[in-house]
Amino acid sequence: MSITKNLHDFKPESLMMSHGYKPSLSEGSIKCPIFQTSTFVFDKAEDGKAFFEVAYGLREPAEDESQGLIYSRLNNPDLEILEDRLTLWDQAEACAVFESGMSAISTVLMEFLQPGDLLLYSNPLYGGSTHFIQNFLPKYGIHVVGFRPGQTREEIEQILDETGHRDKLAMIYVETPANPTNDLIDIACCHGIAADHTSEDRKVVLAVDNTYLGPLWQHPLKLGADIVMYSATKYIGGHSDVIAGAVLGSAELITRVKTLRTFLGNMTGPMTGWLLMRSLETLKVRMERQAKNAAQVAQFLSTHPKVEKIYYLGMLTNPHQRAIFERQCESAGAMVSFDIKGGEAEAFRFLNGLKLAKLAVSLGSTESLAQHPATMTHAGMAPEEKEILRISPSLVRLSVGVEHIDDLIWDISQALEQA
Repeated sequence: MSITKNLHDFKPESLMMSHGYKPSLSEGSIKCPIFQTSTFVFDKAEDGKAFFEVAYGLREPAEDESQGLIYSRLNNPDLEILEDRLTLWDQAEACAVFESGMSAISTVLMEFLQPGDLLLYSNPLYGGSTHFIQNFLPKYGIHVVGFRPGQTREEIEQILDETGHRDKLAMIYVETPANPTNDLIDIACCHGIAADHTSEDRKVVLAVDNTYLGPLWQHPLKLGADIVMYSATKYIGGHSDVIAGAVLGSAELITRVKTLRTFLGNMTGPMTGWLLMRSLETLKVRMERQAKNAAQVAQFLSTHPKVEKIYYLGMLTNPHQRAIFERQCESAGAMVSFDIKGGEAEAFRFLNGLKLAKLAVSLGSTESLAQHPATMTHAGMAPEEKEILRISPSLVRLSVGVEHIDDLIWDISQALEQA
């Protein structure tokens, strides 16, 4: 993965400091300023006309014509430069940044689904995604049906048959690895299903939430996905100080997403855009340290007498899951979930006993975070569904940070003793 510039192949981590930004346009500032403005001045009325023609799709831009700055709900230098840099990791044609991960997800679902359509989605999902899919979309006549990790393509096809709406399949929505169990969904298999249901007048869009592995460790677009989505709050932001989302894909599809974003008004602001650009400069070194720490945390937990079972991509025992991991993942990541022996009471005693790791939802930040999915992020899920998907009262989820590994293991060890 590299970008050719001045006859040399620069890697994305090198380009995060400068790509898309011209210091000469900002008084020579080495870093992109925060363009904290609502509107932009036109040099002349003809420029305003030309900018709006392109922005509203009234004409195609001429060769070498860039999108003119109009209004920060439409475009802003901080957002445009951020979006350019984010495309480098996934080698995407275009990117749209949002004010939250959920605004990115909901905008994509609303743009590519209409009444009567069928959405096929993987389970489990982040709790907010599950709620939007199961409770909001059906209100507008959109049919939804889920499938579970480990189900074969034939079983998924049977699920589609049983809906009675197979011919209305419009989108496949996948989160892999799944939150909070680290279950893997085969992206290539989903691509095959989408391709088989695509016709000349109806394209089935495959969208993948890639938040759990971030832009470094998995690249769904290379595996056949049409759209990749992130809660940029997580690894991309990485410091627990911003809320944001991102959507990447072809220029054609992202243009549609950006058009709806314009009228929903849910793009992120310039300050958040600037903070995310700052975070991108250290994305690779942060994520590599987190993955290294997670591997050692997982190893410690795997031999601890108070741990019943561990869910970590580096310790997969299921042959099918292992095969998917080897095909589509470039790292085991930094998320480790485990079942503590006992139940909710023991899990709570562990969580309450932590000294260094923080008891909080979210993931992918520099600090280690721990939470109880069954009563927190996935509290809204039906009890029988939690049981099927192994989101039990004993399940604890860890997002491993960049702290010294000796301190992390000490903290986890002493908290387990209290459980």
